[in-house]
Amino acid sequence: VLFKSQLQKNGVEHQLRREIEIQSHLKHPNILQLYNYFYDDTRIFLILEFAARGELFKELQKCGKFDDKRAATYIAQLCHALLYCHEKKVIHRDIKPENLLLGLNGELKIADFGWSVHAPSSRRATMCGTLDYLPPEMIENKTYNEKVDLWSLGILCYEFLVGKPPFEMENVNDTYRRIIKVDLHFPNHVSEGAKDLIRK
Repeated sequence: VLFKSQLQKNGVEHQLRREIEIQSHLKHPNILQLYNYFYDDTRIFLILEFAARGELFKELQKCGKFDDKRAATYIAQLCHALLYCHEKKVIHRDIKPENLLLGLNGELKIADFGWSVHAPSSRRATMCGTLDYLPPEMIENKTYNEKVDLWSLGILCYEFLVGKPPFEMENVNDTYRRIIKVDLHFPNHVSEGAKDLIRK
């Protein structure tokens, strides 16, 4: 349930409209299904698929980090979903653990299409997403395409295996600098195969 007053206060009515438009057209086992919506004078009701096991973020916090097998399973599911989105010319632009939910059987579901965009032209210039997951081209205000989701996939894979994102620093500008330089360091426990995938 969303309150119209809150949406107006934060100036995100357009964002919600776009989110509903995009998510209602996506049908994939690893994307949270938006079945329908309705509204009254003060509220908007979204009828969403129930993700019985909740947020992946909480699961990651509980475990600290995931082993290779679990991380690989989630990354593979996310790849299938992103491939599907990109074929439909949808760029998510905000892939991070907080926007991923888990279904009844522990399968990954992409949720929260609030930052997503349908971009048949494929070149965008809006700065959006979450700091630790921002790709260099967004920070440098360059145009970008669906590859920004692939960058996030690499960041996510690192966070699954290490427990925190790769470029995280106390200071925002230091984080930006590390992202632009792709200043990437791996703890010893990360396997060669995982390092290779993340670097790519």
